[in-house]
Amino acid sequence: MIKFPQRTGLILGLMLFAATAAFADSHVYKLYVDGLACPFCAYGVEKKVGGLDGVEKVEIEIEDGLVAVTLADGATLDEATAKQAVDEAGFTLRKFEAPKK
Repeated sequence: MIKFPQRTGLILGLMLFAATAAFADSHVYKLYVDGLACPFCAYGVEKKVGGLDGVEKVEIEIEDGLVAVTLADGATLDEATAKQAVDEAGFTLRKFEAPKK
């Protein structure tokens, strides 16, 4: 059985984890890319986008054409820079979504 102080600590820890996860989403840009058909295609986009300043992580959902780009604290990504990186990889940026503030 969990005692009150332990339970309170557990609840506070879970709340902190949830707040951290929500904050992390504030650094994720969503790029919707036309033409992604295979892992090789995804790798080309990942390499170009991942090389941009401030990029910490790139996750790609091939079926949806979604490229989720996580940036470091204080870093930003504008649509023109994202479009250029996707173009250089040989694909077309269909839609750009900056994180909501």
